[in-house]
Amino acid sequence: MAEEKILTLLVVDDEQGMRMGVKRALRYFSMDIEDTDVVIKLDVIEADSGEEAILIMQKSSPDIVLLDHKMGGISGLDVLRWINENNLDLMAIMITAYASIETAITATKQGAYDFLPKPFTPAELKVSVRQAASHLVTLRQARELEKEKRRVRFQFISVLAHELKAPLGAIEGYLYLLRDGIGTDDPAVHDRVVKRSLVRLSGMRKLIYDLLDLTRLESGQKKRELSQVNVLAAAENSIEMMKTEADRRGITISLESSVPSVMLTADNGELEIVFNNLISNAVKYNRDKGTVTVLIEDNPDNVRIAVTDTGIGMTEQEVEKLFREFVRIKNAKTRSILGSGLGLSIMRKIAGLYGGEVTVTSTPDVGSTFTVVLQKNN
Repeated sequence: MAEEKILTLLVVDDEQGMRMGVKRALRYFSMDIEDTDVVIKLDVIEADSGEEAILIMQKSSPDIVLLDHKMGGISGLDVLRWINENNLDLMAIMITAYASIETAITATKQGAYDFLPKPFTPAELKVSVRQAASHLVTLRQARELEKEKRRVRFQFISVLAHELKAPLGAIEGYLYLLRDGIGTDDPAVHDRVVKRSLVRLSGMRKLIYDLLDLTRLESGQKKRELSQVNVLAAAENSIEMMKTEADRRGITISLESSVPSVMLTADNGELEIVFNNLISNAVKYNRDKGTVTVLIEDNPDNVRIAVTDTGIGMTEQEVEKLFREFVRIKNAKTRSILGSGLGLSIMRKIAGLYGGEVTVTSTPDVGSTFTVVLQKNN
């Protein structure tokens, strides 16, 4: 549904007939702004002199000004100069019966968007106002987009700095222990300090790799190599990667499918990211001696992947926070589990490339099921 915007148009002319004619012509005028979902309507106000126009603009800046050049008091060019000096965010259209190249050049230098010579028809007025309104809305949207980009960039860097600060601080502390020899003359303590440093470095590396995956996906710079991929084989590769950690904790991983192979036109690297995230999370957030079940269904229109664990689970409130960038569920059960907080967000973006989705159901202290649906015709 189109968004409706009301722009205020101030007509400044010492001829009442001219002001009333402009108001009549634009009373029911509305415009669709090209390449946007915006419909513009006008609220037309008036001033009978340049002095009154400045008083109005000191209180509230209009969006468009139709400005007569020759008036009894200060001229339209004087008003235009005042607008320019005060950096008002508006479009000014000069109207005059004394059109000349010199006047047009002067008006343009003072910031006028357009020049409308008298007498003009309602159709000519509407064309000029439409162009000014379209230009104004486009400029404002571009500024808002740039502002939003700066805000997101600042937020991204802030969160990234926060995520890196903790592991860097921990590694720095361990290095000071090694340098000063505090307690590290015991081989067991020395070994523990080194192992903890390596774990922190592994977490930082994972964060960097996840960031690279995310930025490549969002920028479109990641070249996709689509081919017929066996989804079961991709799942088996990810299971094999997590087998050492799963065996260490006594966690059993099983792969279930009603068919011997499930083929999908896909990028093998993207499927690898999906399965690595699903299975590594199912192991990380599981209980010792738990189970992970990877179920793959080959449906006529899609491939459905469901990974179920017997882990710590989540509350409804925690589930609602998932899939946002840098979001990790932090509570007493997850405090010691490292992660970038980007994996699920990346997985959702990949699913979107296949016209699919990612959903989750979870029960605290029972487990979670993450389901990824990838459309075959995407």
